[in-house]
Amino acid sequence: MPLKVAVKEKLEQVNSKIRDHRVVETVKKFHVKHVISKLRTNEGKGWRRILWVLLAIALAYQGWTFVQVSALLICLAILLFIALPFVFKYSTYIQRHLIFLPSVKLPRFIDYEDPESEGIPGGRNFYLYSEPGVKIGVWQILPEDIKGSHKTHSVEWFEEQLQDGRTVILYLHGNSNDRAGPHRVELYHVLRKMGYHVFAFDYRGYADSTQVPPSETGVVLDAMTVYNWIKTRIGDAKLIVWGHSLGTAVSSHLVSDLCLQGNRPSGLVLESPFNNIYDEIRNHPMAWVWRKMPYFDWFSSTLENNDFGFVSDQRIEVIDVPILIMHAKDDMLVPFILGQALYESAVRSRDATWPQVEFVEFESEHGYAHKYICRAPELPSIIRKFEARSIKKD
Repeated sequence: MPLKVAVKEKLEQVNSKIRDHRVVETVKKFHVKHVISKLRTNEGKGWRRILWVLLAIALAYQGWTFVQVSALLICLAILLFIALPFVFKYSTYIQRHLIFLPSVKLPRFIDYEDPESEGIPGGRNFYLYSEPGVKIGVWQILPEDIKGSHKTHSVEWFEEQLQDGRTVILYLHGNSNDRAGPHRVELYHVLRKMGYHVFAFDYRGYADSTQVPPSETGVVLDAMTVYNWIKTRIGDAKLIVWGHSLGTAVSSHLVSDLCLQGNRPSGLVLESPFNNIYDEIRNHPMAWVWRKMPYFDWFSSTLENNDFGFVSDQRIEVIDVPILIMHAKDDMLVPFILGQALYESAVRSRDATWPQVEFVEFESEHGYAHKYICRAPELPSIIRKFEARSIKKD
């Protein structure tokens, strides 16, 4: 081996050790801190009062007396602003189902064993165990120019295709539905047309994965299992983790752990992300009635203890790989300001010598909202540029 090449390789090894040392030193000081919601979307003032007044007027018009109307409004106020918040605070079941929504599914039959039946040629289904008794359903989706079917080709053939050196995308979906969700399938088609291998899976509690209650620790373990399975089979190819919505919180946690372990991916894509679960709950449309309550944060203070305390804005501090954040300004489910806040946290807290974090915003006029950034004509170009600056396998 020429001396110049040997010196270059040795220098790269030293730089890698220095980078790992910096990350480890950061981790020693890194602890998830308790947070409260701080961000609020701009909204019209007085709408709640107007609704109360309109309800009172409607009841009076129907012949209700002042005492009857007053009694009903007091009962409604007690139910809405005392009883329901207490139920949310002390019910792990309610918190879990509102955050993960695993039972919300499209009313149709899905044959997970046959991705082709969902309009995904070149796909196969298989299962991995993330821990004893917990099985995870996974789809492997081939690039468009590789012709093959799980009906005619073996498992070994599918795994051999991963040795072609092409970039692999591990996709982590958001809450509700499953890996066969229509907007998710749209994205798979975009990525496979670009020549990428794609892997998508369902966390525990979703679809055909084992029906056990999901938690932050559990879904991150599921993601870690799929990630490690892929990484041992792709040689030196790039592996990019892509999260959407709640999946951005899972992927941020996953990739922060991977960076701390020295098992980092090539890059991280965060589509329609929130900065932390506390700000997301306050700014979600379902919380509109309660978000101005003076003790709002007290009712969400048990999320961390119940293992639902996603804090991407803290996890991102130790992620030392390239990061791409994409958000549409007309996103109503995860407001644009939360993605912007995550980007600002990353810029502020990450080491200046690390690969940069990029923020791409999409104007409201396009109508991409929460789910359809995959329809942006410029998306392939954005991803190609990001792939070009993503890092090679450690």
